[in-house]
Amino acid sequence: MKTRLQNNKEQIFCAWRHRWVRLTPEEWVRQQLLHRMVEQLGFPASHIAVEVAFRLPSLQGEDGGKLFRCDAVVYDASLQPLMIIECKAETVPLTQKTLDQAITYNRKLNVPFLLLHNGPQSIFVTLNPDGTNHYAQRCPGYTDLLRCE
Repeated sequence: MKTRLQNNKEQIFCAWRHRWVRLTPEEWVRQQLLHRMVEQLGFPASHIAVEVAFRLPSLQGEDGGKLFRCDAVVYDASLQPLMIIECKAETVPLTQKTLDQAITYNRKLNVPFLLLHNGPQSIFVTLNPDGTNHYAQRCPGYTDLLRCE
């Protein structure tokens, strides 16, 4: 991963956005995770998108709805959304609020998998069609994930 100092601010190059971005604690966690997923777990870099923006209708029925951004989304071979990734800084615990955030995003993307990650901890969630969830401490490799779909 490439980093630099620009105008006295640390930046990291995001290969997925093809640009330099501010190096925040959350961004560091995200970049570390995505590189590990590609290099060690066989995820195709071309099947990962970062800062995926979309709108969800608000409960109050406001025009346009609220804008949301997923930290990252993994796509399958048909380029259908497969997994939502929600990252937090290492000092931010993964809580029910983090899970609820990813579930809110899933109202739009309708994926079978969620990955919550803060550096030292990962929670991989399989969202079963019957409404139950299965939790694991690590994300499987890309090929294994496709088999579980």
